[in-house]
Amino acid sequence: MFKILKREMLTPNICKMVVSAPRIAKAAQPGQFLIVLANEEGERIPLTISDYDRDEGTVTIVTQLIGASSAAIIAKEEGEFFRDAVGPLGNPSAFMGMSEEQLKGQKYIFIAGGLGTAPVYPQAKWLHDRGIAVDVIIGARTKDLLIYTEELGSACDNLYLCTDDGSVGFHGVGTACLEDLVAKGKEYTQAVAIGPMIMMKFATLTCKKLNIPIDVSLNMLMVDGTGMCGACRVTVAGKTRFACVDGPEFNGYDVDFDEAMRRLGQYKTEEAEVKAKFVK
Repeated sequence: MFKILKREMLTPNICKMVVSAPRIAKAAQPGQFLIVLANEEGERIPLTISDYDRDEGTVTIVTQLIGASSAAIIAKEEGEFFRDAVGPLGNPSAFMGMSEEQLKGQKYIFIAGGLGTAPVYPQAKWLHDRGIAVDVIIGARTKDLLIYTEELGSACDNLYLCTDDGSVGFHGVGTACLEDLVAKGKEYTQAVAIGPMIMMKFATLTCKKLNIPIDVSLNMLMVDGTGMCGACRVTVAGKTRFACVDGPEFNGYDVDFDEAMRRLGQYKTEEAEVKAKFVK
């Protein structure tokens, strides 16, 4: 049983939880995920690890209300328990395999959107703590939907907020902000985009135009989280890959985003029906 130590609603439908999971916290690395089972009748839900504390033995997860299973997770209160949690799973971020010499001189730009902002945090913090140059762009429709601004503000050199309606920060989407930064003289050696699939597609197109390598996370495709169900298969560099066991992060230039978006939408009808039945 995994105890929920802290619970906070970041927006009306996004919940942050700090969970006691010493063994997962001990092994977790940026970019990895875990699987949560809310109760014995629950569904296995893969969630990217949004932070971890090895000394405290805790991991942080952030869940967005989508259907009945995510509702069961968010419904849990502080002091209650998850039936089970398994992890860390998936491959760490690419920079975890780089030497200090390879990282020296790198300049990272993270482009975060919506729920994808939370898993950017452990990556940016890991790099920033080691003296690597890190800038972060967070985008949302309006200022009330921005999350992790304080956390990421302390985990990067420069934080840029973007809102579609111009209510705070740059008036426009994150990719437009990136183009604006580069036009003003900023230089980056590597980009990482985590957020809605359509955002990552256009972030990749923008980075290609700007000649910036980019990694993207396909964590939202995962269902079973072990490679057995096949729901997260996607074409990467012309080959079939599974987001959960081969990823969740891939070179954005290699991802067939149109196929990935079709796969992401294949259960929308069923999700809506279940949500209407169980989520009031």
